[in-house]
Amino acid sequence: MPETLQASRTAVQVCQGRAAADGLIAPGRFADPTAMALLLPGEREVVRRVREQEVPKGWRDRIDYETIRATTGLMAPRTVFIDDAVRERLNPQVVILGAGLDGRAWRMAELAGAAVFEVDQPASQADKRRRAAELSGPPPTFVPVDFGRDRLGDALDAAGHRTEPATTWIWEGVVPYLTEAEVASTVAAVAARSGSGSRLVVNFQVPAAKAKLGRLVVRLLMASTGRRSIWAREPWRSTWTPDAMTALLGEHGFTVTRHEPLTDTAAALGVPIHHRASLGQSHVMVADRG
Repeated sequence: MPETLQASRTAVQVCQGRAAADGLIAPGRFADPTAMALLLPGEREVVRRVREQEVPKGWRDRIDYETIRATTGLMAPRTVFIDDAVRERLNPQVVILGAGLDGRAWRMAELAGAAVFEVDQPASQADKRRRAAELSGPPPTFVPVDFGRDRLGDALDAAGHRTEPATTWIWEGVVPYLTEAEVASTVAAVAARSGSGSRLVVNFQVPAAKAKLGRLVVRLLMASTGRRSIWAREPWRSTWTPDAMTALLGEHGFTVTRHEPLTDTAAALGVPIHHRASLGQSHVMVADRG
């Protein structure tokens, strides 16, 4: 199977981070009971170790442990920010772009009355549907889309998404893996389907030389265990300054109403900041239309 058709391994790592953080990081503000359920049995062991602070002795297991522990510190503030932005404007339609193993359609009671659409590349979506079979509650409408090849608008139209009602768009953890042209075309497609009152919540990475070095170190550490880093198959393709992202959204009729680096979100939640550079490079932005 060609690499581009494989299910995303980044999505699994993100889900492991949420599962490890569930009820432990920012308790009372962050919880994701769907995360562990979406993981396969072999993917849960490292989560258990992180939750119980059981540091493994073996090098390979230690690398996995530290990877998920670091991911945990990112997932709680990012998820809380986005969930709050969704709750602030409960629109009749919600579209999750590049959904991965997102559990919002099942865990957020506020979305019970909304039409929820999950957009993702076909292989990842097929994998998600198998994993989600045991989750209780109505599933979202699954919309298979290859962001680099398919027309997002056409796929959503066929799935029953309507352009007149307001839509809340969730674009989390996807932008870095797209080229600048793909990001711009996605924003244009979103705008074309956003009625008055729509909201776009976008997570993106800002340029940072230290981040490139950090990803290189991670790849080398993973190589030392005899495995290939997920970033080798799923590399970052674009970073954005806040001004550039604001300008792009503005060109398509969106007005930014809130923006912050995840270091600010974590500080407000009282979350210990162990990886300041990673948190600081990850930004979240809310933009409204009409």
